[in-house]
Amino acid sequence: MIILENRWIPSYNEEFFNSFLQTLQMVGVTLLVGGLLGLVLGLTLFATRRDGLFQNRPVFVALNFLVNLVRPIPFVIFLMAVRPLNVAVMGTFIGVKGALLPMVIMCSMATSRLVEQSLVNTDPGIIEAGRAMGASRLHVLFRILIPEALAPLILGYVFLIIGILDMSAMAGVVGAGGLGAFAIQYGYQKYNDYVMYAGVAAIVLLVQIVQTFGNWLARRVLHR
Repeated sequence: MIILENRWIPSYNEEFFNSFLQTLQMVGVTLLVGGLLGLVLGLTLFATRRDGLFQNRPVFVALNFLVNLVRPIPFVIFLMAVRPLNVAVMGTFIGVKGALLPMVIMCSMATSRLVEQSLVNTDPGIIEAGRAMGASRLHVLFRILIPEALAPLILGYVFLIIGILDMSAMAGVVGAGGLGAFAIQYGYQKYNDYVMYAGVAAIVLLVQIVQTFGNWLARRVLHR
């Protein structure tokens, strides 16, 4: 329950619970779809770059341009900019359904760069050693490079999840709900600081859980 002026106020319990579920839904779907798309895009960027395993300048230039085009756009503006595409694909640009496509697109662009940079920072000697032992380029990419860069990739995805939480809060401008919209609508706009802080505390708690688990998992991978 939520406290206001030393009283238990049960009227927002349902709204808080629904907002929490909406946040989990937006974060979960965005991470699953956008994270996978971004992984594929990031692997392609790394593999097709100059001196890469599958060097292909036209493909790299096109994908690199696309990522650099989308990533700098503030998410609130991006929400509005892709409304025609959103309506065409999702049938709406409001609500949770209307927020998912922009979140997935932005997530995939951010993920691609995280994956690419994590792989770029691996020791080039690993690639040379793998190729010298007769490993195929795909084997080097999936069985050598990705495991070697797994810990940085895990931490990168943790950072990504936190960014998705931020996006879910901003998605409230299109009526997507979530904890951010809950804190603004029932807290800030109604001058109810307790309700606002409850929403903020829930977001902070989610971030702490994700960060703690990600740090633990990355340490386990590093000490294999």
